[in-house]
Amino acid sequence: MDPELAGLYALHVLFAGLWTGAVVFVTWAVLPLARDGDLDAQPLESIAGRVKRLSRISAVLLALTGVRMAMVLDYTETTVLFETTRGYLLVGMVALWLVLMGLVEVGAGKLTDGTGRRKVREPARNARPFFLGATVVAVLLLVDAGLLAAGTL
Repeated sequence: MDPELAGLYALHVLFAGLWTGAVVFVTWAVLPLARDGDLDAQPLESIAGRVKRLSRISAVLLALTGVRMAMVLDYTETTVLFETTRGYLLVGMVALWLVLMGLVEVGAGKLTDGTGRRKVREPARNARPFFLGATVVAVLLLVDAGLLAAGTL
C-alpha cells in the first residue's frame, strides 16, 4: 500500500474513533451523572467544551483526509459517487458526518446552558436527545466505514 494512503487511513480512522468514542462516552457516562445531579457544573462545562473541540478538530481532519483519500483512490468522478454502491456509501458517510457534527454542536451547546448558574440536571436533559441522536449517527458512520473498508461492495 502507498505510504501516503496508509497514513491517510490511519489518521482518518484514529480521529473517527476518537470522535465516536467521545460522543458515546458523553451519552452513556456523562449525561446520566449530570441528570442525576452527581456531576458539578464546572466539570460538565469542561467536558462539553472538550467534546466540542474534539468534534471540530475531527471534522476538519476527517474532511481533509477523506477528500485526499478520494483523490488518491480516484473516487472523484460523479459516475463513481452516484452510480455505485461504494459511491453511495461515500456520499452517505459525508451526509452522516455533517449530521453528527451538527448534533454534537447543538448537544454540547445545550449541555452548557445553565452551567454558569450551576445547573446541570436541566441542561443534561435538554442535551440528551441530541447526544442520543449523535450516538446513533456515530454507530451508523462506523458501520458505513466498515462496509467501505471490507471492500466487498
